[in-house]
Amino acid sequence: MSKRQDVPVYLFTGFLEAGKTKFIQETLEDRRFCNGERTLLLVCEEGEEEYEPDQFADKRVYIRVLESQDELTQDKLEKWLADVDGERVIVEYNGMWMLDALYGAMPESWMVYQEFMFADARSFVSYNANMRQLVYDKLKSCELVVFNRYSPAIDKMELHKIVRGASRRADIAYEYAGGKVEYDDIEDPLPFDVNAPVIEIGDEDYALWYRDMSEEPAKYEGKTVRFKCKALQRKRLPPESLVVGRHVMTCCVEDIQFAGLVCQWEKASTIPDESWITLTAKVNYKFSRAYGKKGPVLTYLAHEKAIQPAQEVATFY
Repeated sequence: MSKRQDVPVYLFTGFLEAGKTKFIQETLEDRRFCNGERTLLLVCEEGEEEYEPDQFADKRVYIRVLESQDELTQDKLEKWLADVDGERVIVEYNGMWMLDALYGAMPESWMVYQEFMFADARSFVSYNANMRQLVYDKLKSCELVVFNRYSPAIDKMELHKIVRGASRRADIAYEYAGGKVEYDDIEDPLPFDVNAPVIEIGDEDYALWYRDMSEEPAKYEGKTVRFKCKALQRKRLPPESLVVGRHVMTCCVEDIQFAGLVCQWEKASTIPDESWITLTAKVNYKFSRAYGKKGPVLTYLAHEKAIQPAQEVATFY
């Protein structure tokens, strides 16, 4: 077995014929990437394009094919890595498998160093409409999305919005048939002013604000916010605290969850359970027993009764 404590994993996701094989082949032909490390290449789906090992810059690349998701087990992955004395892993992942299946099977020492998603720009919108959960699953954690087979006839903004609905951090590249590559430069201004004396969060912007605050907590440290939310009384919380927030749908009905925040106020118990309020509060990122770790904690400033939003479940669209 490899003596490395951490085994770097390069993860390539996307749907069949999205261009993953071609990109990995070109990467393995590059001597800057192939610098003598023994590489285990896990192939989780086989499309029309096949690997050409004789073209690899280094012959110490060992291909193993997973025929079905049932074969994706920790024991098998550990055995294959040990068999080839592998030092790193490249995964061409099956777009129809959820990423949790891979994460659950990965040996503890395996660490995802880079994650890329590839998509055919001509069919991506259709995939998103019909298999939104699978598309979101591949977008949410990737560092770069490559839209290949792109042409000016394709609406770049539509592709951009789908990616940004899942991640504000992923870079986006558009590759034309001739090989020309353009990087996305569309600005994504937040729909609220983070520098205002009071940051007003619209009913339709709660999900975006909640995610942005989770990803960049320092941006909101010490800021005052005002937003509509449901107040929940919870026995496990101290009497001077309550939970406020809204249900958020990330990609589909099955993944609706309550995106809540702890709010501290000595009179918290006076707010009826499950009542809608418009809350004004100050944000601080600190340890909370309710989270069991550091997180955004609200300090109550004021509230007023409110009616339920027209769209009770908040979304990113």
